[in-house]
Amino acid sequence: MTQVEKRRGGLLSNFGFQVLAGMVLGLLLGWLARELGAGEGQPGWALAETLRTVGDIFVQLLKALVPPLVFTAIVASIVNLRELQNAAGLVWRTLFWFALTALVAVGIGIALGVLLQPGLSAGVPATAAEMPSTRGTWLDFLKGLVPGNFLGVTGSTKLADGAATTTVSFNVLQVLVISLVVGVAALRAGDAAKPFLAFNASALAIVRKILWWVIRLTPIGTIGLLGKAVATYGWETLSQLGVFAGAIYIGLALVLLVVYPTLLALNGLNPLRFFAGVWPAMQLGFVSRSSVGTMPVTQTVTETNLGVPRAYAAFAVPLGATTKMDGCAAIYPAVSAIFVAQFFGVPLQLQDYLLIVFVSVIGSAATAGLTGATVMLTLTLSTLGLPLEGAGLLLAIDPILDMGRTAVNVTGQALVPTIVAKRQGLLDQTAYDAPEPGPPQPDAVAEPVATT
Repeated sequence: MTQVEKRRGGLLSNFGFQVLAGMVLGLLLGWLARELGAGEGQPGWALAETLRTVGDIFVQLLKALVPPLVFTAIVASIVNLRELQNAAGLVWRTLFWFALTALVAVGIGIALGVLLQPGLSAGVPATAAEMPSTRGTWLDFLKGLVPGNFLGVTGSTKLADGAATTTVSFNVLQVLVISLVVGVAALRAGDAAKPFLAFNASALAIVRKILWWVIRLTPIGTIGLLGKAVATYGWETLSQLGVFAGAIYIGLALVLLVVYPTLLALNGLNPLRFFAGVWPAMQLGFVSRSSVGTMPVTQTVTETNLGVPRAYAAFAVPLGATTKMDGCAAIYPAVSAIFVAQFFGVPLQLQDYLLIVFVSVIGSAATAGLTGATVMLTLTLSTLGLPLEGAGLLLAIDPILDMGRTAVNVTGQALVPTIVAKRQGLLDQTAYDAPEPGPPQPDAVAEPVATT
């Protein structure tokens, strides 16, 4: 076999290249389906349905693994913290940097909303405004913190055509609260909890292995997800909300390419090394639109490529994956709230902008879930007293925006542990400065250590 053939084989087997190829193929197939006609009975309907089904199955597989992944990871991370000195200080510093970066991000979102005025240049008719099916209020958020049962399971029943349909789902925020309580209780229980902690560590290893098998399907899932977005929405709706979408992506770019590199440089870290190390997580987050689903990759690159100790990364990354959302909970709701206010002609006062900041910094946990930020958006709108129907104007292009939002989310979830570890003298600088951090392949994830 020649060197060229070896390089070609290595490229084709590279996970990052496979995802990139899936993105290109998905865009092409989605465009083809839309050109042929994606409506039922049209030539492109079968292709559009196939893309939709493939994308939905991939997201369903991720959703199925979220509850056990969050529970076992959070419990294990709390236990691992006792291996570190000044663990309480690390927790508070992590939360401080979560809030600080969210504050900067929401400030950028407000500035862009005021300067670009996306609500005044929207090409969508007011008749397109409709009440979203999912919404959030502070009362719902506070009630959601208290688990209704040990598993954090919620259910609903709908009547349609005389038949009852029951839907069961997991509230990720409740799963997070349950995990935190169980983890702390396990530490307090001492020796009696050792068998449970060993079982939890083994369960986490099994769940992560299964999740890696699902992640191996990312190239196929990418084809379905991107193809579905293009076939369903095309570019017409995006052009109608072009200024709004542009404001979101400009804000994401400013946070990703200006704010984050500045914070890294101020802490003596090379930004280029950071982005080279975190790239696999950014890439998977972009196509999967899931911070929680990307969590094992984010944690792996944070440990192996960025040099953050596993005992700390195992706490900070899972916590960030469920609560730290600079894209979904800061930039997006800020620009969206201003868009809705401008679209409906509602003037915003200084106190309204302060409320946007408050909701974004404090209410980030409301976005805990898999994909989308509708709950956070409706929480912001309801706090400001703005029409919730405004959220319906933006849902058509939400999948396209959610890709960029999630990529920024997972980058921030790796950034904060890296900065905190550096400031506390815990960072492995040699690993961080490695010239060519290897992209973690699915089987290369570090298995959790059973702590007894």
